[in-house]
Amino acid sequence: MSPAVANWHDRDVSDRSRALPRRSCLSTPGANERFLAKAPTVVADMTFLDLEDSVAPSEKVAARAKVVDAVRNLSWDDRVLCVRVNAWDTQWTYGDVIDVVGKAGERLDEVMLPKVQSAAEVVALDLLLTQVERNSGLPEGHIGIEAQIETARGLINVDEICAASPRLETIIFGPADFAASVEMPVLTGGVAIPEYPGDHFHYVFSRILMAGRANGLQVIDGPYLYVRDLDGLRDFAQRTRVLGYDGKWALTPDQAKVLNEVYSPTQEQFDRAWDILEAYRTATEEQQTGAVMFGDEMIDEASRKIALKFVTRGERAGLTRSS
Repeated sequence: MSPAVANWHDRDVSDRSRALPRRSCLSTPGANERFLAKAPTVVADMTFLDLEDSVAPSEKVAARAKVVDAVRNLSWDDRVLCVRVNAWDTQWTYGDVIDVVGKAGERLDEVMLPKVQSAAEVVALDLLLTQVERNSGLPEGHIGIEAQIETARGLINVDEICAASPRLETIIFGPADFAASVEMPVLTGGVAIPEYPGDHFHYVFSRILMAGRANGLQVIDGPYLYVRDLDGLRDFAQRTRVLGYDGKWALTPDQAKVLNEVYSPTQEQFDRAWDILEAYRTATEEQQTGAVMFGDEMIDEASRKIALKFVTRGERAGLTRSS
């Protein structure tokens, strides 16, 4: 057993994925055995095996067994491992959950539910997961939920969706389906629109972020579809990184590498955050003051909170403080 796998077994599995990084979330078609075999070798924080849009309708049922085999028998290290099932408005959802969750074993961390329109859809998945866990011998609450916001109705109901279940770990924006839902005059979702004087998704990004953070969730952006345009990916990903998003979907290994960089603090930021925390601790504990000069900057409790977030993100990304 590898050290990474041993470390995973030693952890509290039911809660283990909630705090893990999701800078890069690798999408892997569940019907493609070659892609499934390659997925564990891609350096991504999270991998989801897809039964939804990347699988043809005629292959969806057969793909379940391939996904189960991949979860059980491939070496996944310590990353977050998820399966995206089909949406509730299809005929495959309950079968996906029963077949995959019931057979995949304890290594599966989460189920991703696409095109969520209401809190009731999350509650329904929660209830079904509870029954499947009981029948398959998994601890109750073992499987987390990731919910995708991909429609106008889903965005309107995002507050209730984010509060719908204690199983929820992340909320995800799906740009292509959302663009279709609101009838944007674009043929490619999730990329910049030069004709728009600003960011056409800024409101959507911010709305989902507020709902997610208010409920303690990680918040993830969807895919950038020009898979060979890594400079464009980097530029577009910076938009949600600056807002406070935790990560973004990756469609290729090269995209995952870029996203791991974009959604991590730099070493300089990480070290400065530690310095701010130490300066503030000295001010409050030794000097008995609530604010202090840090170079040319006045820092206080708000500065401590900001710095702590940088340290937490940096440690998630594997950074250590410079000597």
